[in-house]
Amino acid sequence: MASIPIIHRDVKSANILLDDNYIAKVSDFGASRLVPLDQAELSTLVQGTLGYLDPEYLHTNQLTEKSDVYSFGVVLAELITGKKALSFNRLEKERNLAMHFLSALKNNGLLQIVDGVIANEGNNEQVREVANVAKRCLTVKGEDRPTMKEVAIELEGLKEKSSHPWMSSVDLHREEALHLLGETKTMNTGPSESMINDVMTPVNSGR
Repeated sequence: MASIPIIHRDVKSANILLDDNYIAKVSDFGASRLVPLDQAELSTLVQGTLGYLDPEYLHTNQLTEKSDVYSFGVVLAELITGKKALSFNRLEKERNLAMHFLSALKNNGLLQIVDGVIANEGNNEQVREVANVAKRCLTVKGEDRPTMKEVAIELEGLKEKSSHPWMSSVDLHREEALHLLGETKTMNTGPSESMINDVMTPVNSGR
């Protein structure tokens, strides 16, 4: 029997928590919706967090599973850049991280916006590959985005073939997570303890 799809509607770094083994757990299903098996989308009032909201959902009120995929793309962009999804303390063109991230990719400026901790490790090829996954998740048209299962498979493949520390070393997962946590203690929103695990753990659970 097929399981009924669940659309979370508020996927963001603050709602992805880590257990003692650094396995991610998605929290706060208060806004989630069940999708009947005979429907691909739901008409509903827009709900979610600015900076993570699927623009297609925002403009049409049509909620699909791909809406969560867009939000996860923002989480990946947070992980890569170490920046919050939305900040009015940044330059106007950089306030919305998703738009700034896509603009940087288009102009071959990815390495200029990569978080310093990751940049110092010098494994640019893996960064580009994860950034490409994020880019596909952030496609404006939902039908052109991958499914979360496809995202999970891609990230699992990157993890298995890569010797990059932030994909294979638990100790460095912990160091980077603590680094990000230290930054977020002074913020109301932004990259949380989920950030380091967002590349890894969705591949463990998929959707």
